[in-house]
Amino acid sequence: MNDLSRSVLPPEYSEWLDHLKAEIRQSQGRAALSVNAGMIHLYWRLGREILAKQATQGWGKRVIDHLAEDLRKEFPDMKGISARSLRYMRDFAAAYGEVPIWQQAAAKLPWGHIMVLLDKAAGSDRLWYAQAAVEGQWSRSILVHQIETRLHERQGKAITNFENTLPAERQEYAAQMFKDPYVLDFIDVGDNIHERHLERALIGKIKDLLLELGTGFAFVGSQYRLQVGEKDFFVDLLFYHTKLHSYVVIDLKMGEFEPEFAGKMNFYLAAVDDLVRTNEDNPSIGLLLCRGKDGLVVEYALRDVNKPIAVAEYHVLPALPPELSGHFPSPADLAKGLDTRLGSIPSVDDEPSGDPSP
Repeated sequence: MNDLSRSVLPPEYSEWLDHLKAEIRQSQGRAALSVNAGMIHLYWRLGREILAKQATQGWGKRVIDHLAEDLRKEFPDMKGISARSLRYMRDFAAAYGEVPIWQQAAAKLPWGHIMVLLDKAAGSDRLWYAQAAVEGQWSRSILVHQIETRLHERQGKAITNFENTLPAERQEYAAQMFKDPYVLDFIDVGDNIHERHLERALIGKIKDLLLELGTGFAFVGSQYRLQVGEKDFFVDLLFYHTKLHSYVVIDLKMGEFEPEFAGKMNFYLAAVDDLVRTNEDNPSIGLLLCRGKDGLVVEYALRDVNKPIAVAEYHVLPALPPELSGHFPSPADLAKGLDTRLGSIPSVDDEPSGDPSP
């Protein structure tokens, strides 16, 4: 049965509509639909009902249009039951229909996150991002960023010597905390910038850096001073990972990885372990961030190093050539112009009230 005008809706439609109305009323009785879990469960069930009818009866697009109109008449104060919303519910049920939704990570996410997953991810990737969003407590804008930078392909990809330097029970988890490459597209640097300038740019965007590093990283300091003997040494960036219970030393390199980088990092880690680490902390971990690397060279350089080190590349946003930079407004200029024209702009992290309609 194809798209139908209201005058020739199938006889089963009225009975089905009454069934859906009762389903919604029962859900409203169990919990207010503003409670996320109750709303997500309801949307999933409505989606399954639509899928079933379309599969068994062949009902087409216009039946969904009529259903949205009838449900709005019955529940005029309820948001999220437009035709577009119902199609999202159908797609939601199709994507998460193998096991009950309350057993899946998606049930713990706001509806706006689920729409992002439906629009931007597919298959096993969608499941991966749903779980990661729950664990990381990502806002919707962070979820979009992680999908667009293809985090699932980068996570756990750094070259490490963890197999030889960490206890077996910590190796896999620690490896998953580091990625390759790191996408530092929130800073604007030129080809000739020095490591110190890169470090300052990252500190200026510390919130974005923490987002890219991932869940669990806490910033301790930059150019962190370590006094060894009569000399002072300074690590570029020092973090503490709250789940690994380890200090993480990050050393920034503007060029390709060189074998001597591993030796210097080994020294830094020994110093941090002796001078900073407490008895409650696990051994410190090093992360060497380079513009490029030869994987075999990295493996050879790390082979006999006794401290845990990860090596990864990083990508940055190249600066505009000087002859062009004056022709484009800065981000601050753009923000000022938008504020002037539009007034106060709500945060992109603000979640919708539950209605997926535009």
